[in-house]
Amino acid sequence: MAANLYQSLADEMADAIHSGRLPVGTRLPSLRSLAAQRQLSLNTVIAAYRQLEDAGLVVPQPKAGFVVRPRLAEPRRSLRQAPALATTQAQSLMMARVLAAQQQPGIVDLAFAGPRGRRFYPGDKLARSTAQVLRRAGMVETYARPNAATRLLEQIVRRGPRLGLHTSVDRLVLTHGAMEALQLALRAVTRPGDAVGIEAPSYFNLYPLLSNLGLKAIELPTDPRRGLDVDAVAAQLEQGALAAIVAMPSVHNPLGCTLPLADKQRLARLVNHHRIPLIEDAVYAELQYQEPLAPLLKSFDEDGWVMVCSSFSKTLAPDYRIGWLDGGRFAADIQLLKFQSTGAEPRLLGEAVGAFLEAGSYEHHLRRLRRLYSDQVRRVRSLIAQHFPTGTLATQPTGGFLLWVELPAGIDTGELFEQALAHGVVFMPGQVYSRGARYRHCLRLSCCQELDARYVEAITTLGQLACALQAP
Repeated sequence: MAANLYQSLADEMADAIHSGRLPVGTRLPSLRSLAAQRQLSLNTVIAAYRQLEDAGLVVPQPKAGFVVRPRLAEPRRSLRQAPALATTQAQSLMMARVLAAQQQPGIVDLAFAGPRGRRFYPGDKLARSTAQVLRRAGMVETYARPNAATRLLEQIVRRGPRLGLHTSVDRLVLTHGAMEALQLALRAVTRPGDAVGIEAPSYFNLYPLLSNLGLKAIELPTDPRRGLDVDAVAAQLEQGALAAIVAMPSVHNPLGCTLPLADKQRLARLVNHHRIPLIEDAVYAELQYQEPLAPLLKSFDEDGWVMVCSSFSKTLAPDYRIGWLDGGRFAADIQLLKFQSTGAEPRLLGEAVGAFLEAGSYEHHLRRLRRLYSDQVRRVRSLIAQHFPTGTLATQPTGGFLLWVELPAGIDTGELFEQALAHGVVFMPGQVYSRGARYRHCLRLSCCQELDARYVEAITTLGQLACALQAP
């Protein structure tokens, strides 16, 4: 009964906040006065206020009680831009600055998209699984054959339908992380000089990868809420401008958005009609907040023109570097390229992950991760709303642990990066996610570590520095 009372009070006040009846900055009644007014116990009111605080709707302030917290809006305009043909040296130099900064002792790293801490990985269980596999005779005395970790391959096939992926062992190849999977897929379907469509903003490592393969990047506009602009893709395909496309339709990095189902279906039809390979990066797809999970673009592929790259680095075993690739109609070519370049992945590590999946605790682990990351992203958004300049926008991700933040015009996140670094904080400036300066007022933050006092202080410091850079 008491639970119903505090929940009812919290819901009522949340509705008043969302509707504007309790505007931003409103001081809520004191705990004791509201308890007396509603004839409720003090504990009931405390529980209701704590729920509002957990939801990011109110914040306690010294000597003022609880106050309605500023709400952080999402970027709502399209990021439509004219296509761009090349990256710039400035982009590479900035990325080098970030990598160097991450090595400095004592740094608070808000940039790295890799979970850190025992809460995020089932390390003990995976260690036991690895030890059991290691005890098998012959596991480390011979070279692994390509795709030797058959237990892992079978588990990938078995788990595929959760994301609408109906694959088979002969279509899969195990890779050294998702980056090798992307590289193999690109090598299988392109030749130097070809143009490849990528989202803008896009995963920063795509730019050097394409450049090293002699490929040109054609940036495709991507909306911060809906994802890749399928109309823009259709226009490029009609012109015959693209040899391939790389996209993240489910939980985009850095935007966190997921392409609507109808757009996934349309995009799959387009690439099949034009017979253009699409490489689907699904690294974050299992970290969607919604359940059941939205299906991959690959689930709508009729003739094998969509390939899928993924890995277990973000969810299970980062240092094992186990990725995989469903090569679609190009599977045989990709398997040969893998053998010719790096041979095979360690059977020990693949079988250990396969045994862990087989034991049946992975899905429970993922459900806990989804709840944890959803909560952490919400908490970081609340900190941004509290400490960053007025007019700051931040995405509302559909999964994962990344936030794309858009600062008011005139704030250069390159300059902010240098100032933050002097205070022991590093983040990802928007400049590394596209050629040129179109995202110089943007940045990406990772929410995949303990949100302890050091983390909160780093966000607070970053917000204060951004406020100081805002033009009067």
